[in-house]
Amino acid sequence: MLERILAGVRVLDLTQNVAGPFCSQLLGDFGAEVLKVERPGSGDDSRSWRSPEAGSLSPHFIALNRNKRSICIDIGSDAGSAVVRRLAGSCQVFLHSMKPGSAEARGLGYEDLAKSDPGLVYCAISAYGEEGPLAHLPGYDPVMQAFSGLMSLCGQPGDEPSRVPVSLVDVGTGMWAAIGILGACLERSRTGRGMRVQASLLETSLSWMNALIVAHAISAKSPQRMGSALANAAPYELFRVSDGHVMVAAPNDRLFALVCDALGCETLVRDARFATNAVRLANRAELHRLLEERTSLQGMASLVAALRNRGVPCGEMNGFGQALSHPQVQAVGMTGPWSEDAGLPPLVETPLRMNGQRSHARSAPRALGQDTEAVLREAGWTDAEISALREGGVLG
Repeated sequence: MLERILAGVRVLDLTQNVAGPFCSQLLGDFGAEVLKVERPGSGDDSRSWRSPEAGSLSPHFIALNRNKRSICIDIGSDAGSAVVRRLAGSCQVFLHSMKPGSAEARGLGYEDLAKSDPGLVYCAISAYGEEGPLAHLPGYDPVMQAFSGLMSLCGQPGDEPSRVPVSLVDVGTGMWAAIGILGACLERSRTGRGMRVQASLLETSLSWMNALIVAHAISAKSPQRMGSALANAAPYELFRVSDGHVMVAAPNDRLFALVCDALGCETLVRDARFATNAVRLANRAELHRLLEERTSLQGMASLVAALRNRGVPCGEMNGFGQALSHPQVQAVGMTGPWSEDAGLPPLVETPLRMNGQRSHARSAPRALGQDTEAVLREAGWTDAEISALREGGVLG
């Protein structure tokens, strides 16, 4: 079902690393034909993000580059930029992650390409946005986690700041870019005109903290590191048990009473220090101590069962391997086979179903430049023209 959404749409993708490739992979899952433009010789930087063992694979490249064709063009040369401009004329979507001004300097800006194709959907992904004193700078996910203040909130109180250990900002930016592209395609279907879509790592970082930004405006206080806890509700955090930890989320009085019932400490519900969420927050440390005196005497499985039987949202603190092997994780089917025998680790699915079905577009990531000549021929280049470009070092 998903791969019918963008069937017939061709995307020229000049991105690399994480944010842009995640965006174009989503478009490929929705059925778009994605032409991934890579540097001759080395390709997408993420191809080299692998362990030093011989024959090792890059998990990032595998995870972010299915459903694409790889073409190698030196866009730093005038001839290479000209090839890209000509290819763009056969595409409905143009996607890049160059620093602001870089695409324009190559004649690949929105105004340049939209002159000949007003229906073009043009998406630019940047680090800091396209305006402001830092707009010209490059950036990566952890740089933006630090700059935006997000990293300052991760970790236990008193500890050093911690990076969120997944590329949360990159992936989020790719999602916003894909949403913008889908919206622009819908607008084009109505009006025949394309749009310029902009997304940045900084704006995505700020959007993840929307409630915290509002809270800061209300209280004029900066949020602090709280480990697993939530600033506005208690109990809403990890608790020690005899064989690990359990996350308990009880952000209202009814759920708090059910937690106390499960732990056999119903008197806490009537304790004036814990009667409402507001006073529970004021006395969070003491409440945590009293509850953990009870939880620490129980095993993980028994506590989770007792809480779930009462309808309390909770979950065991699983290790990575434990989570992946859990029957519930297996049941949702987020990993699957490639469409061909690619000799690759399992494919991680797009977390979306429509009419109960996931996308069946699942071609494996391509070898560097595997499709260069085929794509150019399909777009009208002759064999002689392709040979001349290759001899001139424009193609990889």
